[in-house]
Amino acid sequence: MTYKHFSFNDISAELSSFTSSEQGNEHHLMIHINNPQLTYNNQLTDLLESYQSILKHELAGATPVFQRFFLSDIANQKEMLEDALCNDHKCATSIVEQPLLDGTKIALWVYLMTDVKCRKLNNGLYEVKQGDYTHLWLAAACNRASNAEYQMRLIFSEYIMQLMEQNCTLAANCMRTWIFVQDIDNNYHGVVKARNEVFVTQNLTPETHYISSTGIQGRGSDPKIKVLFDAYAVAGVKPEQIKFLYGRTHLNPTYEYGVSFERGTVVEYHDRKHILISGTASINNKGEIEHPGDIRKQVERLWENVEVLLAEAGADFTDMGQFIVYLRDIADYAVVREMYDQRFPDTPKVFTLAPVCRPGWLVEMECMGVKSITNN
Repeated sequence: MTYKHFSFNDISAELSSFTSSEQGNEHHLMIHINNPQLTYNNQLTDLLESYQSILKHELAGATPVFQRFFLSDIANQKEMLEDALCNDHKCATSIVEQPLLDGTKIALWVYLMTDVKCRKLNNGLYEVKQGDYTHLWLAAACNRASNAEYQMRLIFSEYIMQLMEQNCTLAANCMRTWIFVQDIDNNYHGVVKARNEVFVTQNLTPETHYISSTGIQGRGSDPKIKVLFDAYAVAGVKPEQIKFLYGRTHLNPTYEYGVSFERGTVVEYHDRKHILISGTASINNKGEIEHPGDIRKQVERLWENVEVLLAEAGADFTDMGQFIVYLRDIADYAVVREMYDQRFPDTPKVFTLAPVCRPGWLVEMECMGVKSITNN
């Protein structure tokens, strides 16, 4: 993975790139505001103008396939953002309230590919065709059922039907989910209950496998929506191409403490493998929180856990295209930011205020990457 940085007046951007002579390149782009004193309108305008400039010049030929906007006050900001996007999202577009810890109002993560054909399907999925595979992205799925548990059930039910229309299943084709939960300390239990029970019906069990995921606090603009859902699936992939990551020396199976997700997933293609690391915190192989109350040691243990997963995937941090770092307490930001900047100065990253599903976890991180392989 190669890394670049760009600056545009009040904007900074971080770019990671994987290049291949065989079947297209891949990029992760993070765009940040440098001046938190600007109005939201000015921050939004500067961000989108810089984004278009990067697409036209530095990323000419690359196509956005998924993008997520992080907002500080979604109730007052989402409508203006959607108007600026002309309600014509060119790719799957996730919009979530997770305040930026640098004090700004908006940031953007974009995943881009080359040599792809994209379109929005009638069922709401975004189809990205590349060679023999079809990547299927879903963003911002939600409903207004009476509580978080029922909302999660309905979201999964609809997503299962969307996949079936593409001759896919949740168990065979879904590689990654993101579940944003409003007031996670009170609503996460219902989300977990719904997911566990739906998964049993889809042959997702401790004896088979689960799906890599992040379950984290986040919210939409409607206070009645308790759950937002993003997902990524691949049509055309075979079971032998998929490997799940466990890190048993450092981590335990999630079902041992009542939840149902994989620590990480690797998908191998002809010339590369994609590495999807779930939200990972300071946990040991008994499911216990390591270093309660110590943010520095929790970050170090988090890194250690992710390193173990990456090693199992035949990769390391230099293969990662992006980091998303979630903190429970805004007061920990300066310490955590300094630690990341010292160890990972070039990797695109964003830091948000988003409590983890267990109060004792002060920090969580997820990441995505790609590594070259040779299949003879």
